[in-house]
Amino acid sequence: MLDLYTDYLISSTGQTSATGLSRLFDGQLSHDQVTRWLSSVYLDSRQVWAHAKPLVRRAEQALEAADFAVLVVDDSILEKAHTGANALLCTHYDHSLGRYVKGLNFVSLLYVAGPLSVPIAVELVEKTQAVTDPKTQKVSQKSPLTKNEMLRAMLRVALPGWPQQQVAYRYLLADSWYASAENMNQVRELGHDFIFALPTSRTVARSEVGRGNGEFQALDTLVFPEGQPLRVWLRGVAEAVLVVRQVFTNKDGSQRVLYLVSSDTSLTWEQVTIIYQKRWKIEEYHKSLKQNTSMGKSPTKTIGTQANHFFSSILAYIKLEKITRQLGIGHFRLKAQLYLRGLKAMHYMLTKLAA
Repeated sequence: MLDLYTDYLISSTGQTSATGLSRLFDGQLSHDQVTRWLSSVYLDSRQVWAHAKPLVRRAEQALEAADFAVLVVDDSILEKAHTGANALLCTHYDHSLGRYVKGLNFVSLLYVAGPLSVPIAVELVEKTQAVTDPKTQKVSQKSPLTKNEMLRAMLRVALPGWPQQQVAYRYLLADSWYASAENMNQVRELGHDFIFALPTSRTVARSEVGRGNGEFQALDTLVFPEGQPLRVWLRGVAEAVLVVRQVFTNKDGSQRVLYLVSSDTSLTWEQVTIIYQKRWKIEEYHKSLKQNTSMGKSPTKTIGTQANHFFSSILAYIKLEKITRQLGIGHFRLKAQLYLRGLKAMHYMLTKLAA
């Protein structure tokens, strides 16, 4: 059933439902069969790794000696403004919009090697703990784990078959939300390096002695040599790190500054910036999930069916990635080709009916 369902999610261009899948098979697969499956199956991050593992293995074998894989972590919100709220589908703060939105929040760990971009671990943010504001006495809900704690759990969990036990990667890439000292130390303890973005308010010391004396200064007060990184020390991070400064000019002439930090102090300014560009792959992954695998197009109402549909969409993405890697095209191009074939079939049928 899972294979049929993920095919359906990739093929569909509208709402996806048990009735719609049943109609696709002319009733040979009943609406009730689909509904029972979606209610009884249990899909989670383990299935994500099981489906991604063959692609990861092939990518590892295809890597040249000088090449390497990276992991990218980020979260995203699938907005569902008109669906009933529950612990899974609820209000979350969207940093890209600067406001709260109603939807499903999830954290993904994406494996990137060459042209391959595939999730190897995904966790849902489920707000199941009640919290009372001491001032207002207003009760709100929160997740038992923060997104940073989810990341550390994904990186260190010791169960057989989980990604960090078997995946070779050189760097973990993330935006400033995940650039905590705890995360940096975790990555280094596991024997890997990181490249994270840093907020301009982050403070650093120019020497190890200075750090010991509490001599910290904000990043935006540092003077960077042209095209050169600075070696600095961060609070709570044992080893020295490199910080690079990138300046971007917007269309209106204003400038935006991005600071990147790397635990690999052998890198040049150019290497840090080039490697960090791979982080953009997770934005492409989020976009494809929402537009090519029908992630937000299910009318499911319960937490169980919503989670199973969500993970089915993740598995559909992995299937889509496998097909497009074989064909040498992108997700959106394949989806467009499928749509065109369907459109041609409808046009042909219409012509026959009108004759």
